[in-house]
Amino acid sequence: MKSDPETDYRRTLRRLDRFSYYTDNNIRIPFTNIRFGLSPLIGLLPVVGDFAGLILSLYVLYEARKVGADRAVQRKMIRNMMIEFVLGIVPVFGDVFDAVFKANTRNTELLRHYLYRQLGEQPPWRFPWRTFIGLSLLLLFIVWLVWYFS
Repeated sequence: MKSDPETDYRRTLRRLDRFSYYTDNNIRIPFTNIRFGLSPLIGLLPVVGDFAGLILSLYVLYEARKVGADRAVQRKMIRNMMIEFVLGIVPVFGDVFDAVFKANTRNTELLRHYLYRQLGEQPPWRFPWRTFIGLSLLLLFIVWLVWYFS
């Protein structure tokens, strides 16, 4: 029995949405809208945690390869994984960066847009509030560090 590609794509996206939620967004800081997942917590372990996070991120790439995502999408995914890994190694800053950057969520969105294009559909556009707020907080933190230590 041959499976329907559209059904396979949607199942893959549901799995990746669940995976990204747990690795990037499942823990909320009380009384705020700041969310992070298991990936930044694992990253608290020096070096070993960052390698573990990188290995976890390979799951999204594996699913992308399984559904036949093109090389350009896979390269963007690898780039996101490497950015999170390299910057995540930096003490303190890296832990904050891991919580804000959310490579698994970014990669799931890359694959979602690719699969919607394959199906001839347009994915619903959403303003990236989480990314905007996270990067704003990161910038404020960096400005505070510069001010505090100068």
